[in-house]
Amino acid sequence: MNKMVDYINRALAGFTVSLSTFLVFCVIWQVVSRYVIGKPSTVTDELARYLFMWVALIGAAYTTGVRRHLAIDLLTMKLKGKRKIFNEIIIQAAIAAFALIVLVYGGTNLALKTLATGQVTPALGLQMGYIYLCLPISGVLMTFYSFVFAQEKVKQLFQPKSLAAQQQ
Repeated sequence: MNKMVDYINRALAGFTVSLSTFLVFCVIWQVVSRYVIGKPSTVTDELARYLFMWVALIGAAYTTGVRRHLAIDLLTMKLKGKRKIFNEIIIQAAIAAFALIVLVYGGTNLALKTLATGQVTPALGLQMGYIYLCLPISGVLMTFYSFVFAQEKVKQLFQPKSLAAQQQ
């Protein structure tokens, strides 16, 4: 399972870096076309907005996978032993619940309804539903990571006391 998590982490890192690089080029071209050429590019303006959405949401899934997401862990830092492990399992369950309800369920409904209406972007002419797919994709990835990390903690919870202490 760790190999799969590592592979997904590398793929997400590469994808996010690629999108970020393309986003930077879009913004640079937007500045050049507006201030140097005097005719702003509407295509890169719109594309930059949608790329930013994808970078933010896929990047959030990546940071969840490498355990670098924003966390307030004052309580967790004070706990020890099985209480700490149990708290970490609850945190992973909360992350999975949020990702499933808001991102997967809500994001899928948004994407499908937008595809059904046939709404397209003004400059690019892309279906908005495809742009909104970053929501459920991010949610599925976050849920996957949460289940993997919760499974690790459950294993730790039932290990002998000496092994669990070594892994913390």
